[in-house]
Amino acid sequence: MDASLSGIDAVFLDLDGTIYLGGNLISGAEAFLQRCKEKGVRRYFLSNNSSKSVAQYLDKLHALGLEATEEDVLLSTHDLLAWLGKNGIQQTWLVGTEGMRSMLEEQGIATKSAAPEYVVLGYDTELTYEKIAQASIHMHAGVPLVASHPDMVCPSPDGGLPDVGAYLAMFKATTGSDPVHITGKPNAGMILHKIEALGLKPERCAMVGDRLYTDMAMATRAGVVGVLVLSGEATVADVEALPAEAEQRPTLVVGSVDELLR
Repeated sequence: MDASLSGIDAVFLDLDGTIYLGGNLISGAEAFLQRCKEKGVRRYFLSNNSSKSVAQYLDKLHALGLEATEEDVLLSTHDLLAWLGKNGIQQTWLVGTEGMRSMLEEQGIATKSAAPEYVVLGYDTELTYEKIAQASIHMHAGVPLVASHPDMVCPSPDGGLPDVGAYLAMFKATTGSDPVHITGKPNAGMILHKIEALGLKPERCAMVGDRLYTDMAMATRAGVVGVLVLSGEATVADVEALPAEAEQRPTLVVGSVDELLR
């Protein structure tokens, strides 16, 4: 497989570090999306960033001049909601943004329960001491923790910012507890549910992202083509340091999406 992505019917695109950094489009991203449209390659936006609701993501994409509908956006919060629903969880203590809270509460899940079944951790960019203190108290009392995704940092133009993985390290230091489950990438179901719903074959789909341990690991687990872009977190040195058979090893490495579908 080369950067032309010949034979690929759909691309699943990470957002932070792949399509944009902070509030700015990565150079060539808009033209790449136009090439997807011209070549008939379906494109979907897929992000582990649980700090925003689908509506907020659509607002951001539209503000950047990009076309997108609700069906185009797949979030780790969707995967989390599926897991909570599968396990019949309705009472939680959420460490997450108001956007994430709205998505949970729309599904009938309480997020400020005095007797939670789980502490739920998302990428909380509105973090307060009350949230993490109460979460720690619940965890000390034996309430298990579930996290929306494992990412350690969120890429930004000014360097990596603390993400859920960093918060998990804090709770580990505070309570000694690890999460019983982590949703989102690199779980294969995050992408396979959509591929199956579209009637596509995994080997004719590509996951494009900037992280080895989430984007590329999920690509391997799901049996799709893994395209690593160097516009976000991962570097060439990170790729070279991987063992030959590592699931994080990408199929293809490019500088950015600007090089794809040409």
